[in-house]
Formats: sequence, structure tokens, C-alpha cells
Amino acid sequence: SRAEGTWGEALVADYLRGRSYRLVAHSYHCRFGEIDLIAWDGDTLCFVEVKTRTNTQMGLPREYVTAGKQARLRKTALFYLSSHDLDCPARFDVAEVYTDARHSARSTRIEYIENAF
Repeated sequence: SRAEGTWGEALVADYLRGRSYRLVAHSYHCRFGEIDLIAWDGDTLCFVEVKTRTNTQMGLPREYVTAGKQARLRKTALFYLSSHDLDCPARFDVAEVYTDARHSARSTRIEYIENAF
């Protein structure tokens, strides 16, 4: 659900801040698509796709970042870079949030994949 996705994105934002990333955008939208989180990891700009799941019966969260989704993310990231006049290293990361239906802290974990594609 959208509420679950928003919860997962906030959790990953806190996770990144705890690892000294500097967040610059949350739910960035443009005509090409949306990027869940944009953050600086040192001098590298990271475009982060967050996938939250309560079960993996239909596959791992990362498997939902399909070739089509990756293409939209690339276009959106290029638009962000050009509209902010940025010429810097960039990468695409995927954050998988695994949790239960109640989002209990004990059963929630994050798998963070740098350079996912």
C-alpha cells in the first residue's frame, strides 16, 4: 500500500542519515517519474528506490525494480541532475525493507544494495 511505502521510505531515510548520508529529496517527482529518495554519500549522489514487503511469496523486493522501472529511474535521475546543474558521480541503490504486518521493530530489517543497477 502507499502508506506502507511511505513508512518504508521514512525508515530508509533514517537509516541513511545514520550512515552519514545527506538527504536532499524525498518522493522527487517530474514528468519522467518518481525517485523515492535522493541523498549524497560523500561526493556521490544516490538515487534510492525503496521496496517494502511483508512477505516474499511473490519474489524479492529487488525483483520489482524491472528493466522498465530502471529506465524510468535513469531518465528521472538525468532530469534531476540537469535541472539542478549537477555534474557529479551518481549511482542507483535499492533499499529493501522487510517487516511484518504491524511493522514491529523486532521483525523489521533493511537490506541496502549499493549500485543495484
